[in-house]
Amino acid sequence: MNITIIGASAGVGLDTVKRALERNHTVTTLSRSEINLTNVNLTTLKGSATNKPDLKKSIENADAVIVALGTGKSMKATSLYSDFAKLLVEIHQETDTHVPFVVLTGFGAGESGQYNGFIMKLFFKFLLKDVYADKTKMEEIITNSKMKWVIVRPGLLKNKPLTEKYRIENKLFKGINISSINRSDVADFLVKQVENPTQLNNYVSLSNK
Repeated sequence: MNITIIGASAGVGLDTVKRALERNHTVTTLSRSEINLTNVNLTTLKGSATNKPDLKKSIENADAVIVALGTGKSMKATSLYSDFAKLLVEIHQETDTHVPFVVLTGFGAGESGQYNGFIMKLFFKFLLKDVYADKTKMEEIITNSKMKWVIVRPGLLKNKPLTEKYRIENKLFKGINISSINRSDVADFLVKQVENPTQLNNYVSLSNK
């Protein structure tokens, strides 16, 4: 299938590109930075997810779209996620596409923040509050649209090999305990979810334990 991956030059996004290619998909990427991969099934577009022509071009032939936007190590306030979401919904309204959009945020966005442990709540309060406020806005904009969506909220990300063994929760509950997860396993879930979108209109939490 034709998969578009937005925010694909590093982190989970880059791992998702690699995983999609491993699973024999045709991949189109949109990112601000170059992607140092060569594959006959890979088309890379250098551009901005908040630029309408760039974004529209990247998704025009997609069977599914994975959103893995990130701000690197920056913890500064941003409007990247909400600006992107507004533009994506605008394009969706114009094209009326019915493909699934699998959107990566993080455990701590939206209502899930209430289910973090004490230490993680402090971490979010003092370091990630502004970034996650905008991720929450992105979730709200997309989930209030007519798009087919899956919101994916992994725990703390680790750089470890693929295991394909991870816990999937689509409900929040006391003691949920979403801990860490390998970036490669998040990528695996994202790709498998566009192949078979079993979690449409769900907020999915991911953890290796």
